[in-house]
Amino acid sequence: MAAIEQPNSPNLHEATFQKLRSLLVEGKIAPGCKLNERELAESLNVSRTPIREAIRRLAADGLVELITNRGAIAVQLTLEDVIHTFDVIADLEGFSGELAANNISDATLSELEALQYEMMASYARRDLSSYYKLNLRIHHLINQAANNPVLSRLFTQVNARIEALRFRSNQDGVKWEKAVEEHQEMLDALKARDPVRMRKIMMQHVKNKRDVVVQLLKSEAAQMNNVETVKS
Repeated sequence: MAAIEQPNSPNLHEATFQKLRSLLVEGKIAPGCKLNERELAESLNVSRTPIREAIRRLAADGLVELITNRGAIAVQLTLEDVIHTFDVIADLEGFSGELAANNISDATLSELEALQYEMMASYARRDLSSYYKLNLRIHHLINQAANNPVLSRLFTQVNARIEALRFRSNQDGVKWEKAVEEHQEMLDALKARDPVRMRKIMMQHVKNKRDVVVQLLKSEAAQMNNVETVKS
């Protein structure tokens, strides 16, 4: 893991939080792994104080579990948890898209178009890390355009639980291409101010990701079972 530059920066705590968050979302800290404060501090070239603060914030966001006598553990959801969470997010994003289509301003549409252009450039480079960060900004901007603070807070809270899985869902080239096409459809629906179409696209987009993730997790579980069978 690369060290954070300028360790004495006043933005050190925020930079540490964002770096740890990326490590969790991108799977560089695997689900179920313990977050060792000393090792993380050495790796990121910071003291343990910003590490502790970042871990507390990550726990509040739902990316980390604080377990008595075990410490901070990267959240590990069951298959049932994953399905339920994606189903909730599908409804939240559908409602968010519907409201956004009714309320979005020309300025926000222009911002979304610019982000879409950047995201497509990341896709062309197959830069998944950059692509995902831009993708997340687009989803959050659509959510903000809905102009419903309660919905926005709820979306952020629930979505944090499955961010790492949403990131992994684009590692399949065919599925990634499909997701890119769906993002263009979202932008078209917003430009047309079509709330019914936008709700449908957003919900289907999330359900497609859910299906990819469920297939991935089931495949991984089957592989692990095969390994255990061979060992025994």
